[in-house]
Amino acid sequence: MSKVATRFAPSPTGALHIGGVRTALFNWLFSKNQKGTFHLRIEDTDKERSKDEHKKQIINSLKWLGIEHDGDEYLQSSKINDHIKVANELLKNGNAYKCYCSAEEIEEQKKRARQKKLPYIYNRKWRDIPESNAPEDIKPVIRFKSKIEGSTILKDLVQGDVEIENNTIEDFIILRNDGTPTYNLSATVDDHQMKMTHIIRGDDHKINTFKQMQIYEAMNWDLPKFAHIPLIHTLEGKKLSKRDNASTLDDYSKIGIMPDALRNYLLRLGWSYEDKEIFTLDESIKHFNIEGIGKSPSKLDMSRILSMNEHYIKNIHENDLFNQLIEYCKLYKSEIKSDKKDKIKKSLTFLKNKAKTLQDIFNNGQYIMVDEVNYNQDDIKLIDDKAKKVISEFTTKFASVDKMSKETLEPIVNELIELNDTNFKGVGQPLRIALTGSKFGPGIYDIIISLGKEEVTKRLTNKKLS
Repeated sequence: MSKVATRFAPSPTGALHIGGVRTALFNWLFSKNQKGTFHLRIEDTDKERSKDEHKKQIINSLKWLGIEHDGDEYLQSSKINDHIKVANELLKNGNAYKCYCSAEEIEEQKKRARQKKLPYIYNRKWRDIPESNAPEDIKPVIRFKSKIEGSTILKDLVQGDVEIENNTIEDFIILRNDGTPTYNLSATVDDHQMKMTHIIRGDDHKINTFKQMQIYEAMNWDLPKFAHIPLIHTLEGKKLSKRDNASTLDDYSKIGIMPDALRNYLLRLGWSYEDKEIFTLDESIKHFNIEGIGKSPSKLDMSRILSMNEHYIKNIHENDLFNQLIEYCKLYKSEIKSDKKDKIKKSLTFLKNKAKTLQDIFNNGQYIMVDEVNYNQDDIKLIDDKAKKVISEFTTKFASVDKMSKETLEPIVNELIELNDTNFKGVGQPLRIALTGSKFGPGIYDIIISLGKEEVTKRLTNKKLS
């Protein structure tokens, strides 16, 4: 058996869809588990819609997730002549024929099928007509001569044996009348030339697989093994489409989902190993197998993604978390100023508290990042005379604090509670609003310690509070 080789073959016609990402992940993990190779084929033959920016986005998205392909990416458009050559070979050996049906004829056949509520299958009119009878004014398409008798069994590594009647597969077009190859021809020739041993893809490709198997057979090529993975559905049970929110990788990175968390979530979306939930990258490679892929569609659950991300935020090393936060802010928010970075880093322990995303940490740390406090207009109304007195008294007592810690700050707060005949909220809330601009946020001692003495004093004596 030759060395395992898998591929992911997206079209660069838009952002990478989350279903495609999972397919790429499964291919990559399987080849790594088998000490094989994983290849990226860019199916860029649709010249109108294929864009270089989409190709770059696909490559960067996979890299972000930790999926790197072996060798150069394979551009389908550079292999068109090979595809055409195979079409002509199929024509020569009697496995394909020229079809001269006009567009009107085909439309008429489709109309009749619709009226009878039947799926349209080309009526094979030109299958056995000699070429001498061909009309001169019509450029033909080339159709593959599909089997008419018997049935074919696909030994699917996920779905088991799948059998279909051969006569349900039409004589599909392999070369259009402008001489360009179609998907089923191009994909088959590429997979053969790339020496692919395993084709792992969505089960919406099953019918294509039956067509491609016939091309393999007609060319006497070795057949790769096929695995069709169930599609990803929305929570409502509908097929996830590119129009759905959170359908592309960018939708996740923008809100601060981390690559390890998303990769772990996608790994578990339709695949399982014992009752294990959390997998490191090495564990994913070590345990991944096709037997663990389920046969039913999986539902994309945003709350599950968020809880997986929260787990990673809580458990990864804080240096790593800090670096990811810095990168996230640079990409999607505003770059954290260098004089604020140290304060953010020291405060991560509580800023990450209850945070489900990097965006949550960014929001929690806003009060440290800003030079000027942005006061919430409703909350600043809570700074009445009593609150102003609390702020003023705290500022005076705070001036004599040398070393800031909960132990040095707590006695001041307790004293103010007693002096002003109030409770913890009566002291903590005015201070929190003065220091962060909002009554919501981290604990008051954490806020004071994170800002540092000079900044706390500056904010407590802000003229906007008087």
